[in-house]
Amino acid sequence: MDRAPGLSVRLKLTLSYAGFLMLAGFLMLAAAWFAGQPGQSFDFLRYVPDDLVSTLGGLVPGNQSFLLRAFAPAAAIVLAFLLVFGLLGGWILAGRMLAPLTRITDATRTAANGSLSHRIELEGRQDEFRELADSFDAMLARLEAHVAEQQRFAANASHELRTPLAITQTLLDVARNDRNRDAGELVDRLHAVNTRAIDLTEALLLLSRSDRRSFPREHVDLSLIAEEATETLLPLAEHSGLTIETSGDTTPTIGSHALLLQMSTNLVHNAIVHNVPERGTVWVSTSAQPKSVVLTVENSGEMLAPQFVSTLAEPFQRGTKRIRTDHAGVGLGLAIVKSITQAHDGDLTLTPRAAGGLRVTVQLPAAPPHNGS
Repeated sequence: MDRAPGLSVRLKLTLSYAGFLMLAGFLMLAAAWFAGQPGQSFDFLRYVPDDLVSTLGGLVPGNQSFLLRAFAPAAAIVLAFLLVFGLLGGWILAGRMLAPLTRITDATRTAANGSLSHRIELEGRQDEFRELADSFDAMLARLEAHVAEQQRFAANASHELRTPLAITQTLLDVARNDRNRDAGELVDRLHAVNTRAIDLTEALLLLSRSDRRSFPREHVDLSLIAEEATETLLPLAEHSGLTIETSGDTTPTIGSHALLLQMSTNLVHNAIVHNVPERGTVWVSTSAQPKSVVLTVENSGEMLAPQFVSTLAEPFQRGTKRIRTDHAGVGLGLAIVKSITQAHDGDLTLTPRAAGGLRVTVQLPAAPPHNGS
């Protein structure tokens, strides 16, 4: 925004420093003047040595006009010296003190122009400017990571949404060129492609909703939500020849029942579709700690590298090395879990199991004790 022109901070500090010196010099000269007036006595002279008092007394003439003529030029010279010294010294000192602020301002302008990779990296001891610069560097790092993540997400989402549209266009072109083609087969394939596009769009909307944290919160039991998700997906597990084992304690927390149910469903669904084809197992457990509640979902499967597991929560990261089935999702399952967990101020941890497969742990803040009234 446009502002009225004014003095710079450096000039204000310079004038303040010079003004303070001038005021101090004026007060000192005024004190010396009044001390030299005839008949003036000051109690503080009792603490001055007698030799110094006699010497000062000999320097002060008895004639007041002569005192004024002798004192005024010296006072003017002293005040002029203090003014020049104050302006020059204040300008240099203010420049040195404000140099870190100049670097911070330059970094702010650079970031405003779209360059988030620049860092201040202010040297020196820990002071107010150093704390401000370090905080600004940390903010730039978070912004750069967030923008990069959003750009990757936008590119991946555009690619994923373009795929079903391109398939639909191809099917329609084939149907238009081949009038004798079975319409039923075409409708079935279009239905499958359209269903995938709808699922992807709903997943994107859910991910956006959890990122905005725009949802009501209430007291919920995470163990009951996990049990509900397990019962819903039990037919899918039985169809895949898998066994689901559940255990846990009451885990009260505060959040959105719908989002936490979606989170639990995604975790259990992910453990089912990325499992061994037969005789696999999914373990779902909950536990309560003094200040947090924990939901853990594990599944059997192939051996996974830790570096590979660390990328599974990124959007559209499907994990090509994992066992896939026809029930696999759109690549946003664990990304949605991560977003919902962060929206509830929780932590998501993914670790490979020693026997193969994946262990996913969601830790959320425990609900504070409350009465039922």
